[in-house]
Amino acid sequence: MSIIRSVEELNALYGDPGEASLVKVTKALTSGYARMIEASPFVALATVGPDGLDCSPRGDDAGVVRIADERTLLLPDWRGNNRVDSLANIVRDPRVALMFLVPGSTTTMRINGTAVVSVDPALTGSFEADGRHPRSVIVVTVEEVYFQCARALIRSQLWNPERFVDPQSLPTAGAMLKEAKDDFDQEAYDRDWPARAAKTMW
Repeated sequence: MSIIRSVEELNALYGDPGEASLVKVTKALTSGYARMIEASPFVALATVGPDGLDCSPRGDDAGVVRIADERTLLLPDWRGNNRVDSLANIVRDPRVALMFLVPGSTTTMRINGTAVVSVDPALTGSFEADGRHPRSVIVVTVEEVYFQCARALIRSQLWNPERFVDPQSLPTAGAMLKEAKDDFDQEAYDRDWPARAAKTMW
């Protein structure tokens, strides 16, 4: 196996980046970038900490983040599994990366920056869904923002309903849990999950 060992080797292999891939990077949100992010109900949040890396899916009924200003995003931490992997990373290492998806669009948005975890009552209280509020809000300071080339989404045909996979052909969450723990009650988990999720969405 031939392995690349240096950035110089990579540059020699791939050549120089195109002009558009360089000039698209800004230090703050432009009006167009803000519109794309406001349209996104889903973001993948990447963090890093002493225990390694984490990439967590985040979604919301409307825009997944609130834009406070051209360099600040607010991401409410709605109910989940309480592992707090991303939050634990952020409090120890503030570096974050976000990738936003907009249903139907082949353009994705990327942000690199730093974050803190706020439990300010006024801030958490400003978010509400189904009568509930998030326990914390991730406050992201933008260091660079840019759109991503559409080729990946075009190649994958991510939004093409004819390519959607039948969920019945995939293992259930309970089945995957049972593979990890032999005595796990797969049937009870899969049976109870839809009602539990509906009650604990927010």
